[in-house]
Amino acid sequence: MLAATAISQSATDPLSGLVLRDAPVPEPAPGWSRVRVVASSLNMHDLWTLRGVGHPPERLPIVLGCDAAGYDEDGNEVIVHPVLGDPDAGRGDETLDPGRALLSERHDGAFAEYLTVPTRNLVPKPAWLSFDEAACLPVAWSTAYRMLFTQARVTAGDRVLVQGAGGGVASAAIRLAVAAGAVVYATSRSGAKRAEALSWGARAALGTGERLPERVDVVIETVGEATWPHSLKALRPGGTVVIAGATSGTNPPADLGRIFYLQQRILGSTGATRSELVAMLRMMEATGTRPVIDRALPLADIHQGFQLMIDGELTGKLVIHP
Repeated sequence: MLAATAISQSATDPLSGLVLRDAPVPEPAPGWSRVRVVASSLNMHDLWTLRGVGHPPERLPIVLGCDAAGYDEDGNEVIVHPVLGDPDAGRGDETLDPGRALLSERHDGAFAEYLTVPTRNLVPKPAWLSFDEAACLPVAWSTAYRMLFTQARVTAGDRVLVQGAGGGVASAAIRLAVAAGAVVYATSRSGAKRAEALSWGARAALGTGERLPERVDVVIETVGEATWPHSLKALRPGGTVVIAGATSGTNPPADLGRIFYLQQRILGSTGATRSELVAMLRMMEATGTRPVIDRALPLADIHQGFQLMIDGELTGKLVIHP
């Protein structure tokens, strides 16, 4: 089978380590299942692996790709929950299992015609969801769902700021928060992406760092250093910042005085549980919310897809067809 495999890492030339090559069709271990992949999608996690961030070089080569939707061995349409972990080891939450791994970290991922995962990680794909839409959900959308509703406990009427409107998690957060009845503000350096955020239901979309019309209850933060001061200043006393990424850097000034004086809460969030993915599907069915797809490309063009991500040219998700 054809697979997109990381064979080396480079901070300055990440795509030099990504090759398309033949790989054996994987055989499932006991308790695991094989999935024929119909669609996958790009995530920043794939790019971090190629840059050598958070992925030890001794785990190379490895097939990339964290998201997958396809068919199990019985022909059932499935979505692959990407967090491989033991809920019992995480006090009921597999994302808190110290030994957890995201698909493509320790096990070959989804940029291939087939993959294997624990059978528990298969979620039935609803008929109302296309394979391309389903492939956008496991990482970016379920991450946004957990940030909003598990960590920040957003309810109707809450004011929510989403930084960096064009990213996969950010676009999901905007649509999910709007569907839940929140008032959403979004930021982006790109006028086109601000316009997209408005079309998704944001009340206002501003340039990065611009003053909001009001302080917000919750900030959804995946940008990091470039937006962190603005995130804290935009937050009301007692409000919450949930952070699940830091694409512009991981060490901004902490501004501890503001945090303790205004009793602001800073919460980390990583991935989602299988049950959160299922709950999000129920919410999407009830509200009609669907993923934002920028475009779809064949696996043979995956380097082009990664370059679009590097250049910041994507709004929403880029789907890959193996």
